[in-house]
Amino acid sequence: MTEVIETVWIPMPDGTKLAARLWLPAGARDEPVPCILEYIPYRRRDRTRMRDEGMHPRFAEARYAAIRVDQRGTGDSEGVMLDEYAEIETRDGVDVIAWIAEQPWSDGNVGMFGKSWGAYNSFQVAARRPPALKAIAPVMGTDDRWLEDIHFYGGVLAGDNFWWGSIMQLYNSFPPDPRIVGDRWRDMWRERLEAMTYWPAQWLEHQTHDEMWRHGSISECYSDIEVPVYFFGGWADSFRDTPFRIARHLRCPFKILMGPWAHLYPHDGIPGPQVDFVAEVIRFWDHHLKGIDTGLMDEPPLRFYLQDGVPPAGHHPERPGTWVEEETWPSANVVERLLHLNSGTLGENAEQGPDLNICSPQTFGSAGGDMCSFAIPGDMPSDCRIDAAGALCFRGEPARESLDILGQPTVSLSVAADEPQGFVAVLLVDEAPDGAQTLISRGFANLMHRNSDTAPDPVVPGDAMDVLVPLHGIGYRLAAGHRLMVQVASAYWPILWPPPEAVTLYVSPGRSSLSLPVRAQSVHAARDLPVPGPRPEPKFSNLREGSLDRSIKTDLATGEHVSRFFIDGGVFGPVGRVRLDEIGTEMTDISDRFYRIHPDDPLSATATMDQDATFERDDWNVRIKTTAKQTATADKFVLEATVTCWDRDEIFHEVEWQHEIPRNGM
Repeated sequence: MTEVIETVWIPMPDGTKLAARLWLPAGARDEPVPCILEYIPYRRRDRTRMRDEGMHPRFAEARYAAIRVDQRGTGDSEGVMLDEYAEIETRDGVDVIAWIAEQPWSDGNVGMFGKSWGAYNSFQVAARRPPALKAIAPVMGTDDRWLEDIHFYGGVLAGDNFWWGSIMQLYNSFPPDPRIVGDRWRDMWRERLEAMTYWPAQWLEHQTHDEMWRHGSISECYSDIEVPVYFFGGWADSFRDTPFRIARHLRCPFKILMGPWAHLYPHDGIPGPQVDFVAEVIRFWDHHLKGIDTGLMDEPPLRFYLQDGVPPAGHHPERPGTWVEEETWPSANVVERLLHLNSGTLGENAEQGPDLNICSPQTFGSAGGDMCSFAIPGDMPSDCRIDAAGALCFRGEPARESLDILGQPTVSLSVAADEPQGFVAVLLVDEAPDGAQTLISRGFANLMHRNSDTAPDPVVPGDAMDVLVPLHGIGYRLAAGHRLMVQVASAYWPILWPPPEAVTLYVSPGRSSLSLPVRAQSVHAARDLPVPGPRPEPKFSNLREGSLDRSIKTDLATGEHVSRFFIDGGVFGPVGRVRLDEIGTEMTDISDRFYRIHPDDPLSATATMDQDATFERDDWNVRIKTTAKQTATADKFVLEATVTCWDRDEIFHEVEWQHEIPRNGM
């Protein structure tokens, strides 16, 4: 029977103690076993407890110790957290692994995994080569913090820098649990609160590809990773290019599995089909931590889900498609097909003509959903026709037969602009015979970064520029009778923050093109992936149903466009008020986010986010309320934020931040 230890304390060399939850298989104290580590800041005792219960006990059943560690300054761990992926975080990770290897229940072999933040630091810790770490399984993270983190897309400021930073504003305000840390919980809480900064502002101080983004990016030196890697990702997630880069550059043994999923573990994956991540990764651990030849590493290292086209919708429970495998990347099965952007058409032959111009309304992008879907209804891209009138559109002929796209499309533009600062947004679209337009992929390019992402170079208005726009990686099957379409726009709100002035783009037809990675269609037998089995009995009670509101409103009197994202339940959906039955803690998390803009005025762009969270138990009652706002003038970004914390009915801490940050090519 598995032994579950609610809290073990892991000492760091500087005396700080990290809190962890530990699952030990029966007999591990007499016959040591390998250990699986998950190391993230999202509170093992409460916020990720339900998710952890679906994975770590199964690792223990497979005779692995499993340990879920709160990072320094989070959950019940001591210390403070000052930024994501800080040097101390990585050092602590190395020291945690050394501690695990010395425990009497450990045989000295450690595997590390995690989704999102846990994927990043699995890469980052592995790059330090701790001797006991034998393999990692990053899920939905990236090798390059500049190219594919939530801060900048194509060198353009992302709305996610504000949104996710504000989420962390709330998480950084959470207290430790007094049942774990005792009477010192208020002192620990106050230490965290007094050390807090507003992360979106400190990130925004770095608007070029500088040392901050190089830190923690294994793309700076792929050879640092020597242990085997099994990367899991999803086409509805943010990190769609990482698998192609690491397949090119890693020299260690690796596996890659890309499904249709949003930012969720594959066994919880939406859109389906789901894959039993735990069973699959245990096969990986068995091979590399126990020395059992499972045959996994003899199979093709790359497996991609080739999605069939579907009618556009803000939510897809399932995506029909086909699993395909590749032995190497680049693959001999994939060839580049060049299609020219002519005057309104996509063609095999270039047809030059007069420049085409577009000044997109600042509302272009309203059908874009989120860059990173959490599979919350409404957060996936909807019908691209909603925005199409605000873009230059290039249509291909109806496909005579189905077309398989696998890889990273690129668009080469010969383009001019009428302002010294701006960006281009490019969408690759599947247009059905009935006119419905489903997004295949998209990409962006800051025109001031056309020569360098470290030294922004103002555009000379009217001068033609050659700009390469990489689109995000994708596996997609275009059905016979459907058309490929490319949309080119000068705005993409609220996914991208607008430039200071509305920009008109001038695209030269016949001198611009789409490079499409086309895969030869083939049929071959592939191993069936495991499907999730019955779920464990829930150990929580829902005390209040949650709700959500994802809507767009246009004020017909003023023209203002307002997008609202309200969730009673937090980041992962409308769960309402929940009680964790094992520990008696009740939790709420309400967020209300607005993006406002006028279609003619980029300086009207405003993002706000209000959050309210509680932790309650008979001996504990705290509430945290945060507010955040971002606007911009022609030459600076303006950020305002507050945090107010209550211990029962008394205000425990208040802080207010105001930042004005010069624009630097944004």
